[in-house]
Amino acid sequence: MSTLVGSILIRVQAVHPGISGPTIASALAIICGAIVAFLGFMRLGFIVDFIPLPAITAFMTGSAINVCAGQVKTVLGEKAHFSTRGATFRVIVDTLKHLPSTQMDAAMGLTALAMLYAIRSACNYGSRKKPHKSKVFFFLSTLRTAFVVLFYTMISAAVNIHRRDHPAFKLLGNVPRGFKVAGVPKIDIPIIKAFMGELPAAAIVLLIEHIAISKSFGRVNNYTIDPSQEFIAIGISNLLGPFLGAYPATGSFSRTAIKAKCGVRTPLAGVITAVVVLLAIYALPALFFYIPKSSLSAVIIHAVGDLITPPSATYQFWRVSPIDALIFLMGVIVIIFSTIETGIYCTICVSLAVLLFRTAKARGHFLGYVQIHSVVGDHLLDGSQGNINADFDADNSRRVWLPTSRHDGTNPYVKVHQPAPGIFVYRVSDGFNYPNVNHYTDHLVKHIFKMTRRTDPEAWEKPGDRPWNDPGPTRAERRLLRAQEPPTTPFPTLRAVILDFSAVNNVDVTSCQTLIDVRNQLDRWASPNRVQWHFAHVNNKWTRRALAAAGFGISSSANDGTYKTKAIFDVAEIVGDGTLPISSAQSQIFGSKEEWTKDPEIGIKVQETSANTSVIGATDDDIHVIQTGTETVQTPRRHGKSSSSPGITVVDSITRPHFHIDLTSALRSAMSTS
Repeated sequence: MSTLVGSILIRVQAVHPGISGPTIASALAIICGAIVAFLGFMRLGFIVDFIPLPAITAFMTGSAINVCAGQVKTVLGEKAHFSTRGATFRVIVDTLKHLPSTQMDAAMGLTALAMLYAIRSACNYGSRKKPHKSKVFFFLSTLRTAFVVLFYTMISAAVNIHRRDHPAFKLLGNVPRGFKVAGVPKIDIPIIKAFMGELPAAAIVLLIEHIAISKSFGRVNNYTIDPSQEFIAIGISNLLGPFLGAYPATGSFSRTAIKAKCGVRTPLAGVITAVVVLLAIYALPALFFYIPKSSLSAVIIHAVGDLITPPSATYQFWRVSPIDALIFLMGVIVIIFSTIETGIYCTICVSLAVLLFRTAKARGHFLGYVQIHSVVGDHLLDGSQGNINADFDADNSRRVWLPTSRHDGTNPYVKVHQPAPGIFVYRVSDGFNYPNVNHYTDHLVKHIFKMTRRTDPEAWEKPGDRPWNDPGPTRAERRLLRAQEPPTTPFPTLRAVILDFSAVNNVDVTSCQTLIDVRNQLDRWASPNRVQWHFAHVNNKWTRRALAAAGFGISSSANDGTYKTKAIFDVAEIVGDGTLPISSAQSQIFGSKEEWTKDPEIGIKVQETSANTSVIGATDDDIHVIQTGTETVQTPRRHGKSSSSPGITVVDSITRPHFHIDLTSALRSAMSTS
């Protein structure tokens, strides 16, 4: 964040030289704090979920390389004057070009850097050799920065105490005591306009850096953060800080790690930190004068060097997702050869573009079923061999559905059975909304046209009635079809389409309208018959309601008399004694009696008959008949049970028989059509 603020100051002052740096920094902190706090109060913390890990990692790695490259000049004490705020590659080139101008500062900087790494390596080695003293070694390693700064400050004071005006190497110099600039920060429209273009990058960096730290230590210490709460905290900090002369600030990996190891559990630790900082501001500025700049730059390089992603992590990205690895590398390269802001924008935009592309090009799968049996060792289990799950599955055999394309990674030699002639089972793989609905339906229709034949090849009486892009059968083919009694074509006619909506959370107007258009298109293909549409695993009531409003869920041929349909319902045991009225405990699951008499999809009243009531709560051993429109449903009771045995009830809606609990039920219902 400090690097970004420095870059913003340089660019703004190049255009508005009359505005001082502290004024710009304070105003930037207030505006960024207000934006972030507003997002927190509006409970918009979920927006950080749209910033993927490769973008965060690329930002941290690129920023760390940028900071290190900018500090090398100070570590070496190069006398030449060149900017360290430009593009990273330019800073590296200028640093190498001016190596001959290195001065005595290099001795203080390089040795300090070597000492920092030596202390850390020694402490890591000691913690491995003596695990029972690992905490002691951790705190020794943590204090290495303070030790090195104090050690080189003592050397600097001893060398330069009598030559303050002409030190042997560059010193930090005078540090103001206390809060010299406390007061109301200056902020007006011209100042805001000066850095308006930099606001998005500054706000994103505040969020990324803080949330990345919060999530990291949340995983380490087994707690879950509330992003909105974090937004409020960092926003209020940046709103109040400028009144004491602060510039934009965000979370710190090093201080957070130290506090986590110290066992900090509450924000009270911040009060203790503030007291120590106040004592340092008022009591130690005279000591700060002798801190060597090269040693301080070595400390900065050592601190941010750990934020550079190692090659092993990059390789792990490649193994998990090559596209994410490329996005990460692209972000690092853009930051090195351009600016941090540009790198942030590029990685986030490319990641969102990849997400949208994957959503828009999500491809469904046509399914077939496989009969599965469980094997223990070399014995095939069945219910008669002491199967521990005999009550769950008596014959130890179950039906599973696999893609017919066999691109799912299962054994390609397993035989996948087609559902039934003219019946297609299609699984939606990733949502069903306007970005991908056309991709799904195009795939569905293209496959159906390829694998079925038109029910009536001569549905178009005249060639002019046929669409221009439908050539239809030739005259020779038409004569051949008339001569065949019955037709011997290998392709069946289209009977039903079963959609697996287990991956669908919601639908929109576009997707419903597209389904209606496809239904009409396939009805023309199957004319004079009508295509039956069945839906399985519709787990969202709003999705069910939307499909019902679009005319799905009931038989499309019930009123035209083209063929008969038999509705098949899934039933299960009811909770309690199965009698009405339902108790207060059961009503939490089933709802009230009045709610049972409404169709939950279309909101219309269903006639409450004795048969309808008996399905919900009766315990007789007879067969109950439910009349729903033109369809008759027979639900057999459990025979051989006493009157106190629980009754059975339908699992899905009675008025929407084409919504099914699973694919097997949907297939049975589709095959019952005659």
